[in-house]
Amino acid sequence: MTTRWPDRLPTHDRFDYLPITRRPGYVWPNGARLAVYIGFNVEHFAFGDGLGACIGPASPQPDVLNHGWREYGNRVGAWRCLDLFDALALPTGALVNTALYDHCPELVQALVARGDELIGHGHSNAERQGVLDEAHERALLQRCRERMLRESGQAPAGWLSPWISESAVTPDLLAETGYRYTLNWCHDDQPLRMRTRGGEGSLWSVPYPQELNDIPMIVGRLMDAKDFSAMVIDNFEEMLEQSRTQPLVMGLALHPYIVGQPYRLRHLRTALAYLARARDRGDIWFTTPGAIASHAEQIAKERPGEFA
Repeated sequence: MTTRWPDRLPTHDRFDYLPITRRPGYVWPNGARLAVYIGFNVEHFAFGDGLGACIGPASPQPDVLNHGWREYGNRVGAWRCLDLFDALALPTGALVNTALYDHCPELVQALVARGDELIGHGHSNAERQGVLDEAHERALLQRCRERMLRESGQAPAGWLSPWISESAVTPDLLAETGYRYTLNWCHDDQPLRMRTRGGEGSLWSVPYPQELNDIPMIVGRLMDAKDFSAMVIDNFEEMLEQSRTQPLVMGLALHPYIVGQPYRLRHLRTALAYLARARDRGDIWFTTPGAIASHAEQIAKERPGEFA
């Protein structure tokens, strides 16, 4: 009996392998080598059905315990986080479920008023995108983009699939429905162009963290809040050192029903204040994913052939 793939393994063919040691050099807009952003996940979940992170074992529906825990983020946690972001003058890339427009529109309005970048994040994290057929997936991307433009006055340039769930054609559909970048892929520390069936260069991948992320760390690995704060600082210091020789991106993924809990927020404040001081010294570019994608696109236009 032979192996299933005796020769080349199946591939996505979205980009070629290129080690980070052989990349073109450039700097971010303020001359720094490390770009840092917050991915602030603001989500709404169906009651009595669907997916969602759990603080305790899932119960038969309606699962009031876990639904209520997640809803704390919209009612309390997000507002406490916004106070913290305001105090430190930190922008965010806000990953928005469009179901929020029906449930708590004033929360999205607060993000817009802050000047945060709104990023498409599906209609609800109660369901996965990757199980949809192509027509329904295209419709989801279009509906979310059109509603965010209609309700908030800005069409999202970027997308993060609920639960990072993709079909085989998600990057193609993103490019075809007007999105400029995706956060779904966690394979690199630099933005890169992805191939789509519409032609190369039509979609950028901006690094989005699955390690520096409160769900896998705090919920999945049961990490304490003070250890998560220390992890953010350690990751930052190491990447700042690495960035002396090349441009890098550090994202921090946060969910208000997790880090908005008071004892966790206190430790998050320590980590974010540390990053804000580095910003004030000019050590980093504190920005949004959309600005990162735009800068990478501009560099690629100025230096064609180096960013294949």
